[in-house]
Amino acid sequence: MRQQREGSQAVAEAVALCRPDVVSAYPISPQTHIVEHLSRLVLSGSLPGCTYLNVESEFASMSTLIGASATGARSYTATASQGLLFMAEAVFNAAGLGLPMVMTVANRAIGAPINIWNDQGDSMAMRDCGWVQLYAADNQEAVDLHVMAFRLADELELPVMVCMDGFVLTHAFEEVELPTQEQVDAVLPPPPTRPVLDPAAPVTIGAMVGPEAYTEVRYLADRRHRDALRLLPLVAADYARATGRDAAGLVRTYSCEGADTVVVALGSVLGTLSDVVDQRDVGERVGVLGLTCYRPFPADAVRAAVRSARRIVVVERSLALGEDGPVAADVARALAGSGRSVSTVVCGLGGRPVTSAVLHRLLDRVARDDLPQRLFLDLDRDVVDREMQRTAALARRAEEVRS
Repeated sequence: MRQQREGSQAVAEAVALCRPDVVSAYPISPQTHIVEHLSRLVLSGSLPGCTYLNVESEFASMSTLIGASATGARSYTATASQGLLFMAEAVFNAAGLGLPMVMTVANRAIGAPINIWNDQGDSMAMRDCGWVQLYAADNQEAVDLHVMAFRLADELELPVMVCMDGFVLTHAFEEVELPTQEQVDAVLPPPPTRPVLDPAAPVTIGAMVGPEAYTEVRYLADRRHRDALRLLPLVAADYARATGRDAAGLVRTYSCEGADTVVVALGSVLGTLSDVVDQRDVGERVGVLGLTCYRPFPADAVRAAVRSARRIVVVERSLALGEDGPVAADVARALAGSGRSVSTVVCGLGGRPVTSAVLHRLLDRVARDDLPQRLFLDLDRDVVDREMQRTAALARRAEEVRS
């Protein structure tokens, strides 16, 4: 039954249905409501057999999960922004050790300057750490992806990150249908038996590897990571059969067939983009391609989705300083040699709303063939120009003093 639920609460209840053995938490906005609700479920006895750990930092949170997963425990945490960066060393270690666990990233801008609102700079900073990265377009998808993430983690023996836009989704109330415990159990069996830490049979985990074998270790890790591209569609199909509801696979397409222009994006902006495409009755036909799986990058699925388009517009909600953008770079690499134009549109940084009106203006420029290779959408030029003039004046005065 569909019910109005806050996104964070819905995700917490979905995680609980996956029967985690260990939840390790350190609060940081906008992730806090997720771990708070899980703590209430543990305290009330609604989540039996789960150990809930209040730790002193995000680094400690990930470190405890590494130990828990190494003993065979199904493990979970959530974080955001500076918290994700603080645990970076342990995030890489979890992937390098091949430890299955799930982490929610409630996407939030990273400093400096300090900003608590939504963009995707935090998870993009960790895009090459070896975790599978999944992005939710809405709260229903966030619920579904968490169940699928635990299955992926178990089968791949890799950590999986589920990214959902902070505040925009975590604190939004939407109609969500939670799966039943029976449906989750049908998709997510108990964790498979695997080598674990056991004092009675000690082993070494994370030993030093020298130049003679390090490349081979990383090659094998890459092979296992890429296997998510094969497995995720199968897990999505299993989930759809169990729940009777469509489940996201590698990508989601909307009106892409026969489209002249395809707009590529991740996360909650996809809903607004689809609405804007429906509202337009002039100009070229526009489709929307949502990347549910971002790491590993689903290059084949992207190529198939945009095969009829001559222009690709990538909406970036993070910024790679000095580059056009991380998602655009991946899309351009996937389409190399195809002759298609790939433009980067940077928007929504630090929580600036990406409204229907803003996207209509973007598609108007597309229709006029007036889109540069890189565009900062909705940029306040007056503010930027004043600061650039001030900086130039200071530089001139400094030069005068030196001369």
